[in-house]
Amino acid sequence: MKKLLVAALAAGTTLTLMAPASAQAATTFGPHGYGKVKLGMSLKQAKATKRIVLKMRGEGGGCSGWDLKAHPTGKDSVGLYISRNVGVAGIFAWKGAKTPEGIGLGSTKAQLKKAYPKLKTAASGFPMVSVPGNSKAYYLFLLNSKGKVREMGLALDTQDCFN
Repeated sequence: MKKLLVAALAAGTTLTLMAPASAQAATTFGPHGYGKVKLGMSLKQAKATKRIVLKMRGEGGGCSGWDLKAHPTGKDSVGLYISRNVGVAGIFAWKGAKTPEGIGLGSTKAQLKKAYPKLKTAASGFPMVSVPGNSKAYYLFLLNSKGKVREMGLALDTQDCFN
């Protein structure tokens, strides 16, 4: 790469170095999923992406828990849930992930309100909002004691895996 750069500069060629488009897509969380893993995909379709790994079987017809291979979670958590009824029901963000509106782990409640003027508080007490660009989904946010996002998810309105 260094020799190529020196040769290009010596020849008077202007080079523009950019991050590959896949680098931005790799950190974009929503509006329809993460990369090739999309909300609503069946288990079979999601497994065919080769981007997920099983963490927890769905007992008694319940949802199964999975991790994104590129973003494994800790021992007692999962990166996404797959429902027998609706397919990929919800995906949870990882460090560095951002919504198209720029919200990620560590964002403040003020930033949430600015990015999502229609932000509401769910009955469970956490902030949530319909996903811009996907009328079938919502973002949910858990805030820490300092009012910063400590966890966020992207889920189908019809998801049946978590409260």
